[in-house]
Amino acid sequence: MGTPQHTIGSGFGARSTADDVLRGIDLSGKLALVTGGYSGLGLAATRALARAGAHVVVPARRRAVAEQAVAGTDGTEVDELDLADQDGIRRFADRFLASGRRLDLILANAGIMACPETRVGPGWEAQFAVNHLGHYALVNHLWPALAPGARVVAVSSAGHQLSPVRWDDVHFTRGYDRWQAYGQAKTANALFATHLDALGRDAGIHAYSLHPGAILTPLQRHLSGPDMISKGWIDAHGTVIHPDFKTPEQGAATSIWAATSPLLAAHGGAYCEDCDLAAPTTSNEGWSGVRDYALDPDQAAHLWTLSAELTGVNAFGRTRV
Repeated sequence: MGTPQHTIGSGFGARSTADDVLRGIDLSGKLALVTGGYSGLGLAATRALARAGAHVVVPARRRAVAEQAVAGTDGTEVDELDLADQDGIRRFADRFLASGRRLDLILANAGIMACPETRVGPGWEAQFAVNHLGHYALVNHLWPALAPGARVVAVSSAGHQLSPVRWDDVHFTRGYDRWQAYGQAKTANALFATHLDALGRDAGIHAYSLHPGAILTPLQRHLSGPDMISKGWIDAHGTVIHPDFKTPEQGAATSIWAATSPLLAAHGGAYCEDCDLAAPTTSNEGWSGVRDYALDPDQAAHLWTLSAELTGVNAFGRTRV
């Protein structure tokens, strides 16, 4: 692991909200980009950042829906972006770079979970393509716009405990399992932050990953009611009954803490949960802790190389035009 994983006594916890962790922090003059910032915990993050004074760019696949969601939240703007479309990612980044603005924060929050087998682009498995490769390409395209001291925060999940990266078949061409594919994508999010932090450190740019907690949001769109009832998440009326579930505002807290806390300056590349660093775990039972393979620097470097080959984008080396 690149940084020791242990609690550092942040003063916050599982029930803290995004507004709680931003109390006393002035983000006036800061520019943030939040993917998926118009739904669920992404919308909660967008609103909290804007309330703290930041201007927030919300790239959206469903632009009209996003504009409606952030209407009334001062300091926000919406642009078109589909993380499954590599050409579209490049077009979005070109538009942003042409504006000449500098980014202080990228919150890589958007994602899909446990979807039916879906192929995008040149046949890529959709969860790996959207959750990881889309954000990988976006950050690399936008790298010239990142200001000194900027942070990149990748929303991973305790779901990373379901699977490491399947190096021999990352696109599940030999049998698809929706939960293993989700787990691999969330492991990839953490490995991405690990290597990006190592690459960006000399420029004063840090990256972090995190588990936001269990939150009932549109992320569960591919799960049926009986699925969630059987897991003990909701009752027959759709009401959350699991005691560990968070509200969207609580779910956004760890990503906002990772994006802004001065306590993390010496912990680049860390994996966070409940507004603190997560402890190592070897278990895949439960929602706490981080597996060593999700922070392994050799696997992180290997994933970066693979991602550069697949997307043709690498801000730190040769790219394909």
